[in-house]
Amino acid sequence: MIIATILGARPQFVKAAMLSMEWAKHPGIQECIIHTGQHFDDNMSRIFFEEMNIPKPKYNLNINGLTHAAMTGAMMIEIEKVLLVEKPDWVIVFGDTNSTLAGALVAKKLGIKIAHIEAGLRSFNKEMPEEINRVIVDRISDLLCCPTSLALENLEKEGFNGKDSKVILSGDIMFDALLHFKEMALEKSSILEDLKLLDKNFLLATVHRQANTEKWKNLKEILEALEEINKTEKIVLVAHPRTKKLMDANNWKPSFRLIEPQGYFSMLRLMDAADLIISDSGGLQKEAYWLKKSCLILREETEWMELVENGTNFIAGTKRESILKAHSKIGNQDVRFDLPFYGEGNTAKKVFEEILRNA
Repeated sequence: MIIATILGARPQFVKAAMLSMEWAKHPGIQECIIHTGQHFDDNMSRIFFEEMNIPKPKYNLNINGLTHAAMTGAMMIEIEKVLLVEKPDWVIVFGDTNSTLAGALVAKKLGIKIAHIEAGLRSFNKEMPEEINRVIVDRISDLLCCPTSLALENLEKEGFNGKDSKVILSGDIMFDALLHFKEMALEKSSILEDLKLLDKNFLLATVHRQANTEKWKNLKEILEALEEINKTEKIVLVAHPRTKKLMDANNWKPSFRLIEPQGYFSMLRLMDAADLIISDSGGLQKEAYWLKKSCLILREETEWMELVENGTNFIAGTKRESILKAHSKIGNQDVRFDLPFYGEGNTAKKVFEEILRNA
C-alpha cells in the first residue's frame, strides 16, 4: 500500500512524525511525503524533520508567497503530477491549510481515498480561510478522524452519518506527539539557557493568523495589550515573519522581547517554562492545556471550546481592552488540566488501523 502524505505547515510535520512511526512498523506500507513548501522557511522545516526523525520529503514543491487562490491552484497542479506518478492508495491531509485543501481536491478528482486528520473542527466563522478549507475537505474525504467529541458532534449535525464516508473519534494526534517528544524536548533543548530565561518567569506569546497580521490597526491593538502586560510580567513574543514584517513597516519598537521562530522541541521547552501562553494558534491552545498552562486566545472564537468551557483557556479577542480584561481573569478559577478531551495518546495507531481496515 502506498500512502501519500501532504505537508505544508509546521504543525503538520509534527502530526506526520507520529504517523510515519506507525507506517514504518508495517512492511507492506510505503510512504511518500509531499512538502508543498507553504511554510517556506527551509531552515525551520529542516529542523522539524531532523528533530523528529521524519523521513525527508520525496517531493518539495516550493510553493509559497502567493495569494490563496494562486497558491492553492499551483499546489493542485504540482500535486496532481506527483500523484499520477506515485499512484497512492490513500492521501493523508492534516488540518486546514491551503496544502490540505489542494491535496484533498486533487486526490478526489483522481479517485484516490482521502483521510482527513483533525476533521470536524469548526470556528463557525466563514471569514477565516481555514474554516472554508476544513469544511470542503471534510465533505470530500473518505475517512474523517475527529480529535474531539465536539468535532464528532459537528459532523453529525452536518449530516455526515448519511454520507459515503467513515467518521471516527480518533483523539488528537498532537497529544500523541507531546507525550512522545516532551521529555526528549526538555532534555535536548537549550533554548532557556540560550535566551537566558528562567522557569516560570515569563509569558510566551505568538501572533500569526491572517486576521491579526494583514492590517496594522489589528496587530497594533494586540501589541498595545502586550506592552501593558509587559509592565508587570515579562513577555516573550515568538515573532512570525508576517508579524515582524508589519511591525518593522510601522517602526514599532516593542519593550517586550522578540525571538525568532523555533523548532518543535524548543517551543515545547518554552511553553513548559512559561507562566502563561498568549496566542492565536490553535495548536498552542491545546499544548498549553497538556502542559498545564492557561492560554489567552487572541481571536473572537476557537475550535477548542471545551478548553474555554473548562475555564483553562480564555477568548481574549483582538482589542487591547478585551485582552487586558481576559488577562485579569487568569488564576481566579480552580480548574483541572487532566480531563481526557483529546484521547489517550494512541491516535496515530487508530488512524493506521482504520486505513488498513478500509484498504
